[in-house]
Amino acid sequence: MKETNSVDRLVNAYERMLEHVDSMLDKAEKNTLPNIKKSIDAAREKAVELNELTREEAEKVAAYLERDMKDAAHFLSETGDEFRAWFKFDVQLVEARVLEMLANVADRTRLELDRLAERAREGVLYHTGEITGPGTLVCTQCGKELHFHKTGHIPPCPKCHATEYRRR
Repeated sequence: MKETNSVDRLVNAYERMLEHVDSMLDKAEKNTLPNIKKSIDAAREKAVELNELTREEAEKVAAYLERDMKDAAHFLSETGDEFRAWFKFDVQLVEARVLEMLANVADRTRLELDRLAERAREGVLYHTGEITGPGTLVCTQCGKELHFHKTGHIPPCPKCHATEYRRR
């Protein structure tokens, strides 16, 4: 039960950090292209400052959020598609608030995301135990797809029990 509460805290923290990044980018949008890494760092520090998370938990959640932003950037720069296509399933199934925040962050930071994507060309890996935003992850061992309709905890592969995924 304690692990479930811990996972729920991290899922909620992911969404709060994303909300904070979205808010900061919204304020900065008029004057300059914000640096997404700095925004995530500021959101991480705010979570620690408000005692929402320990330093270690905040580092984890910030890393998960940055990983998802890099993956979105890679998708956007490779395909030229809109951010919503990144999810690969019916947008109505995704919590509208999370989708809107992720889309806002991705749209307003396209150039910064392109730079992040360049560094992430080797491919972003997702691991069991981490938190991820909405989307589809594919097991690197057996190809089993996991569909996340909202922010959630990544489990071991239900088919082969492997622990490593890539976003589809």
